[in-house]
Amino acid sequence: MDLVVIEPLKPPHCAECRQGPLSLHVLESSAPVCLDCADLAHLVYLPRGNAALTRRAREASSLCAVVIRFNRRRGRHERQGLLVEEAALARAEASCLADADARTRRRERDALRRAAEDERFAEALLGEILRLFPRCPPERAREIAAHTSVRGSGRVGRTAAARSLEGGAVTAAVRASVRHLDTEYDALLMAGVSRRAARSLVAAAIDAVLASWRA
Repeated sequence: MDLVVIEPLKPPHCAECRQGPLSLHVLESSAPVCLDCADLAHLVYLPRGNAALTRRAREASSLCAVVIRFNRRRGRHERQGLLVEEAALARAEASCLADADARTRRRERDALRRAAEDERFAEALLGEILRLFPRCPPERAREIAAHTSVRGSGRVGRTAAARSLEGGAVTAAVRASVRHLDTEYDALLMAGVSRRAARSLVAAAIDAVLASWRA
């Protein structure tokens, strides 16, 4: 189980030595305790952002702690980095420098592989769109496939169902494109109409476009 250190939004004072305000503290019996009193002051801070360095420093450090901070907007605590032994961090940095070129080449290979996979998926999605909607203009179908299949976009085209080319998910992707490009949906949202009401208002227009593309 990870030791947890808090980066507070409102820095408190230590419940034991009264030192403060504290930029980092731990909670003991629900009371804030400074890193000196918690016997963690000898650790150094490693901010998040470098996955390889973080993993290696954590593995090399006999004592480490996760630093978290509360994100008000998201309503949850999020990791900010680690506290690790200074010697462990130095060893991790040396290890990362030693194989930096190899890791760069691996990232480049992975990027090329993902790009090839995405291209194949977009082509397969295009084929399924044209099968379901044979009268959809080819360029429009290609635009829909390219737009909805972007990796990490969270769009319907990246769902598991769409990746398996399940008909309902593919139709949902086409429907989403028609909603935004062929109806007044976006204008309704800008005018303050609720999403649910706006969808209801444009549903018939969407159905008419899809019917013409199926015919």
